[in-house]
Amino acid sequence: MPTELSGLTSTQVAQRVAAGQVNTLPARSGRSTWDIVRANVFTRVNGILFVLFCLVVLTGNLLQGAFGLLIIANSVVGIVQELRAKRTLDNLAVVGEAHPVVVRDGVRTRITRDEVVLGDLIAVAPGEQIVVDGSVVAADYLELDESLLTGEADPVPKRAGDAVLSGAHVIAGSGLYVAEKVGADAYAAQLTAQAAKFTLVSSELRQGINRILRWVSYLLVPVGALAIFVQFDQPDTTWQESVLRMVAVLVPMVPEGLVLLTSMAFALGVVRLGRRQCLVNELPAIEGLARVSVVCADKTGTLTQNAMTLGEVVDLTDDPGHTRRVLAQLVAADPAPNASMQAVAAAVEPADVPWPVVARAPFTSARKWSGVSFAADGGHWVLGAPDVLLGHTEVGRRAEEIGAGGRRVLLLARAGQPVDAPDAPGPLEPTALLVLDQLMRPDAAETLAYFDEQGVALKVISGDNAASVGAVTRSLGVDLGEVIDARTLPSPGDKFDDTVEAVGVFGRVTPEQKRQMVGALQHRGHAVAMTGDGVNDVLALKDADLGVAMGSGAPATRAVAQIVLLDDRFATLPHVVAEGRRVIGNVERVAKLFLTKTVYAIALALVIGLMGLPNPFLPLQMTVVGWFTIGIPAFLLSLAPNRERAKPGFVWRTLAVAIPCGLIVAGVTIATYVTTRGFGEVADLHQEQASTATLIALILTATWVLAVVARPYYWWRVGLVAFAYGFYFLVFALPWPRHALGLDVTHTTEIVFGVVAGVIGMGLVEATWWVTRIVRGERTDVWAQPKAAAP
Repeated sequence: MPTELSGLTSTQVAQRVAAGQVNTLPARSGRSTWDIVRANVFTRVNGILFVLFCLVVLTGNLLQGAFGLLIIANSVVGIVQELRAKRTLDNLAVVGEAHPVVVRDGVRTRITRDEVVLGDLIAVAPGEQIVVDGSVVAADYLELDESLLTGEADPVPKRAGDAVLSGAHVIAGSGLYVAEKVGADAYAAQLTAQAAKFTLVSSELRQGINRILRWVSYLLVPVGALAIFVQFDQPDTTWQESVLRMVAVLVPMVPEGLVLLTSMAFALGVVRLGRRQCLVNELPAIEGLARVSVVCADKTGTLTQNAMTLGEVVDLTDDPGHTRRVLAQLVAADPAPNASMQAVAAAVEPADVPWPVVARAPFTSARKWSGVSFAADGGHWVLGAPDVLLGHTEVGRRAEEIGAGGRRVLLLARAGQPVDAPDAPGPLEPTALLVLDQLMRPDAAETLAYFDEQGVALKVISGDNAASVGAVTRSLGVDLGEVIDARTLPSPGDKFDDTVEAVGVFGRVTPEQKRQMVGALQHRGHAVAMTGDGVNDVLALKDADLGVAMGSGAPATRAVAQIVLLDDRFATLPHVVAEGRRVIGNVERVAKLFLTKTVYAIALALVIGLMGLPNPFLPLQMTVVGWFTIGIPAFLLSLAPNRERAKPGFVWRTLAVAIPCGLIVAGVTIATYVTTRGFGEVADLHQEQASTATLIALILTATWVLAVVARPYYWWRVGLVAFAYGFYFLVFALPWPRHALGLDVTHTTEIVFGVVAGVIGMGLVEATWWVTRIVRGERTDVWAQPKAAAP
């Protein structure tokens, strides 16, 4: 492997590319197009429906097999949405991934991580990620955080010859390393590959749905077997009619659209957020969005812009010219300047002749200062936080007064010993205070106001001076309460947790404290979102329920975050939270519809089967009911805005509606069927009339389940319910749909009985909605409140 600091030549790079020695990683969005097609076509639900459709085809009555269209709909919609999500993530991932700097032909060039070849010389600076395995060839006070690999948060110093592993990131210093393992051979290659992967991995919502479906599958086997036996045991019935009535029993038991709509809602969420330049690294993050109760925001890069300007230099000596010369030398000695040093560099004249450097101490968030020791009479100089370096001295108090106005203050001081000494910096001689001006993000105030209105608590957690941070938040028009210097916080424990929950603004927070604060809030039952852009935010982002990184932030923060705001707009965050609430709230809403249908279908099959009666319905009748009472309304409801914060307990909250409402629908249907038909053998005309009355009762009651699930009402939701009832009225009123569905409305008494039974069912569903909401302590708003009006 070459270790020359000029790196590989263009010829060597071409040879390695031809030999396949490139850092090729798995596809960013996980599944290939064929995998997506196969996963959406060959599903358990599609398999069940296909077998039942084939049975209907054998009877020669293709119209009764209209439910087979669900196979096509399930597959096409699922494929289209996942391919859209895949394309969105692929495009965004190219922007969001790490772009390492390689040295080739002696020139530094920024490339994509997939273009790194074996033997490449890669340059790293603070905040950048190690993208392939290798060994260090040059180190300038290089320190790595390997917590993503080892779980240990302490920085690891690296010198020439030391090994580095992909997945680590630089927290201080700079260096060069040579790529020794690339692609799948790298120790942690999968970390960055999975950062932009479209996955449907475990989440509370999916686990809850899978648990419910598992319970349903246990019931389907015995109930289905009973239905098959009873329908084929009916006297004077052709096998074709028995098959049709058996299929009509089994089809409604399958919650065919629930999994589809859940996947579709997630995929649509990815696409919608992608349009706002928001990269979703992990799909369940959308679920986390809906549950967020606390947002922990870093100040720099989140509330303020990364760029700073040097407002003024408050000289504490009689030689301001010397102060400027020292600043110029500090700039010249820093190979990887941070935002503060870049502001200084823009304001001072470059050094004519750099002073020889004998020692350097790069800036770290834990230390809060950086320093350089120059040869001869250049001296030892430090630049950092005045309150950390000086404490409560006169100069320290003066810096505090300036910082109270929201400006950032740094102390330039001459140290009494080399900056790399174990007890550095030692005695200090204050030389100047550097006052940096920070630009507020224009959308920060509006974003903070949104969270306040939505009942989401906000914590500003910053490494800057506490008074300065407090002044910034107040300037945005939001009062977050008390401001605390994190150095005064008690050790982690109950008192620490109490303080973190009660206080809104923290300054001088170390990276480890940020992590502890996230843990304290989680311990108190909060779902925590952490925003950040710097390497000091990595630990907290990794531990938070939802990590949100800025697109211009350090590659390490983008690698561990679930969501990356590629355009750095903090104002995107309300849209992100709203999208999560829309997805989760609407999936829960439609789940109640689908499972209500499953409950009443199973109850009908079980009770009517035990009675030995033929199924009252035909497949086409149940298909129409499924489409217009559940399928189409559920699809529209799944796309609508939803601003309610998601709460745990999805399974029981869903079943608390689905089970009683499903049993009410089943009870009304059975009562109508038994009353209008009676037991024993009956004439075909009487069977058809009784089935018609029974279908009326079922439709009236089941559609009212839609009416209560759609609450709180907006006008369009009322229109949705009205459309369903209006459609069914036309089905029974017009001759051709009656004929197609096998309906007979000529027997007035039975029709009236079906209508009355349906109205009673509607009343029971309404009463159940009120009782269950009151018992669970939930809001009973029938109409949406004005402030929550849907856009």
